[in-house]
Amino acid sequence: MRTYDFSPLFRSTIGFDRLFDLAEMANRAGGDDNYPPYNIERVAEDRYQIALAVAGFSPDEISVTAEQNVLTIEGNKLEKAEREYLYQGISTRRFKRQFSLADHVQVKGAAFDNGLLKVELAREIPEAMKPRRIAINAASTKAPRQLESAA
Repeated sequence: MRTYDFSPLFRSTIGFDRLFDLAEMANRAGGDDNYPPYNIERVAEDRYQIALAVAGFSPDEISVTAEQNVLTIEGNKLEKAEREYLYQGISTRRFKRQFSLADHVQVKGAAFDNGLLKVELAREIPEAMKPRRIAINAASTKAPRQLESAA
């Protein structure tokens, strides 16, 4: 397993703490459990979709929470009746999956379809942060106007 030391970069960068935290979190998540399997898809330039395979779960057994650039999806199977399985290949164990969202990415909705939980995401940059064109005024060739004169 590789570990990266970001301390030399801390000396010459300002405001990139979150980026380094994300890199460390991704490094630690490498050996993490991969249940449930998921896809992340770019639907359009600023629209994304996360699809989780949650076979065996119903929509009321899954919760989706968005809080400060983190999307959390949790599943907790409610045991109704004890069954005797000869073979159980469909896992319905409890899970918690977290996704780090970039700035200005909003969760637009979630839908349950054919055993897949689909979460719609969109990047919406506020108008104040979008690039805007600045008009350039022509310089005046007139002599400056005198406001007061000495008596």
